[in-house]
This record gives sequence, structure tokens and C-alpha cells, in this order.
Amino acid sequence: MDQKSKKHGFHWVLEEELRRLFGSSVPPFPPKFYLAMTEAMAEERRARLEQYLQNVTLDSNITNSDVFISFFRKLQQDTFQIETQRAALDVHLADGSSIRLDIQTSDTAERILEVTSHKMGLSRELIGYFSLFFIQDHGDGALSVVKKVAEFELPYVSLQSMKELHCKLGIRKWYMDPSLDTLLMHCRASINLLYLQAIQEIERNWIKPTEEDMQELEFLQKTENKVKFLELVREMQFYGYIRLDPCICDYPEVGCSADVYVGNNEINCYIKLPTNQTKEVSFKINRLRCWQVTFLGAGKDGKEETLELRFEYRDSDKWQWIVFYTKQAFLLSSCLKKIISEQMMKASKEGQEMEVKMPEGTKSSKKLSTQQKQIVHSSFIPWRFWGRPNEEDYVFEKIREEDL
Repeated sequence: MDQKSKKHGFHWVLEEELRRLFGSSVPPFPPKFYLAMTEAMAEERRARLEQYLQNVTLDSNITNSDVFISFFRKLQQDTFQIETQRAALDVHLADGSSIRLDIQTSDTAERILEVTSHKMGLSRELIGYFSLFFIQDHGDGALSVVKKVAEFELPYVSLQSMKELHCKLGIRKWYMDPSLDTLLMHCRASINLLYLQAIQEIERNWIKPTEEDMQELEFLQKTENKVKFLELVREMQFYGYIRLDPCICDYPEVGCSADVYVGNNEINCYIKLPTNQTKEVSFKINRLRCWQVTFLGAGKDGKEETLELRFEYRDSDKWQWIVFYTKQAFLLSSCLKKIISEQMMKASKEGQEMEVKMPEGTKSSKKLSTQQKQIVHSSFIPWRFWGRPNEEDYVFEKIREEDL
């Protein structure tokens, strides 16, 4: 190892190698604290690593490279001081049961998902329809999906760093189009996973069956007719959606609280107005032009980061920015990317050319200081999903699914 490598360490060497291979596509790496970290400093470090993770995942060529995977593995272990060793890890199912795995602390989520799927008897070709998530069960019966675990992330290490959130690692389906269920009906393990998740979401009030539908579902559950159960529940409101924790939005007025469901080509919101009336609003993906996640800085207690997701939306032929202030901004962004990805896959099968218009700059409707405002993720929607482009403001370029 040369003198530079000794001085800057293993991370510096890998980051230099990433920049050599991928150039300016590699985002700036968050600096390391060299003195003993306080709790607030550790939380800031974790938040900045999450930002780095979100930025770098925009380029799948980077995240699929051996150099990046080695880099990120070492980064996580060093940050949270966890050495490679054997350990037990529980992967939870939607009914509360779990599968215990004997793993290495340095195993990636991709590896853990493969082992979990093998233990459950899930067909190898169906693994891509599922993913690992960090999940919170609250005492009041509410369920929070905190985030999707990236394939190259180390779940064991991440769980240790999120102990204060009392998270558990769970396996859930990972697609937003409910019709894709039909592709999983030939495998008993995938049917069981979908069935358990559907029951959980009905119990947690994510899915909204009518009283008549509920009676039929209960009968099918008693007779263990899982396929018929899934066929029926697939037609119900919010099946296949991810529900976010209650959050704050600025639509139709600043400071409104909202219950947000995302799935099936929409962001559906139950918004509580200042008059205490509740308004249901559906933001259709084909009217959404672009979105970005912004890190606003640490919360008032210094322990919890403040995030917003804003998207540009066409309402009555007028473009406007809609803002959600939510800890699950990255999860919402992942869901939007997944929806667009699935739409593009459908279009690709039909042989249709995809184009995207790229704004010359995204203008925030709110002024933030340079220290506070950090745009950590930004995505743009293929034009054919939201209508005719305004050519004087935008330029066109080809886009691939992995570029989203």
C-alpha cells in the first residue's frame, strides 16, 4: 500500500477506484468523524450515509460493481464497528413468525434474500418479486414500513444501527402493480407470502374491504382457499399499496396532515383540512413530471433527520409543486421509481420508444439555507406518462429503466 493509501485508509482507496471507473457519476463521499462520536454525531453520520446510498443507487452500473459492493460493505462495518463474524438473523413474515438464518455479519441483503427464499421453497425465478424491508410494529397495532433494504446493504449491520427504532427485518412483495400477482400463482411459497401479507394489511386497515367482502374473505380464510382469497382481495381498495405513516403536506393548504397510500399508478391521500374536514385526493402518476427528496437538517431534538419529498404535478393544466414532510421520503421515492419502472417494462414489451424530458433546473417553492438544503435524490418521468411536453422549457433524451 502506498503512502497516500496508508494516510487516507481503505475507504479512500476504494472511493478513488470508483471514481477511476465511473468518473463524475460517483457522488461525493460523506466525511468521517475522527474523534469519538456523540449520539447526535452518529445520527448525522447515519443520515449522510443514507443520502450517499440514495444518490449512488441512481446508477446501477456502480451498485452492481464488485468495487462498490466491497466499498459499501467495509464502510458500513467500519462506521458501526462491527467485524465480520457468524451471527443469527431473523427474517420476519407477515403473520409474526420468523425464519432464523445462520449468517455472516457481512452478508448483503441480496445474499440473505436468496437464503431466505431457499428455506421457504420460493422458486428462484420469483425472488425478484420480493425484497427485504425494515419494519416497525407499534403498540397501537399500526405497522410502519421504514425502508426497503438495498441489495448491497448489510441488514445485520443496519439493524444494529437502528436499535432505537426497534425495527425488525421482514420479507414483503416488491411490486406496485397488483396484476403481477398472477405471475406468482404457480408457486406455493409465493402464494403463502402474498396471502399472509394481505391478511396483515386487512388487519392493520391498509386494505379497505366492504362488510360483504369481509364476510367472504373470512370464509375463504377459514377454508384456507388462498388463491380465491387473493383473487377477491385483489379487487379491493388499496390492495398492493404501501401505506406511509401520517405526515404533513402543503396541499391544498400548508400544514395539512395526510394519510398517504402509494400504488397502482397513484399517490392517494386522505388530507385533513384546517376545518377538520377530510378530503380524498388522488395524484395520478401520469400527471407527475418529476420529484426530489431533500434533507432539511436534524430535527429539534437533534436525533431525527427531517426529510421532504416534493413532486411537480399538473392540476387543471397548471404545474405546481406538492410537498410531503415525511421520514419515509426515501421509501416513497422508491415506490415512485418502481411504478415508473413497471410502466416502462410494459411499454418495452409493446415495443414503444421511451423518452424523458429533463428540466433545466428544479425550482423549490421554499427557500432554505445552503447548510440545510441538500437534494439527495431527483427523478424525472417519461413524457408519455403525463402528456405533451412544453418544448421551450425542456430538452429530450433517451432513458433506460436503470437510469430512473
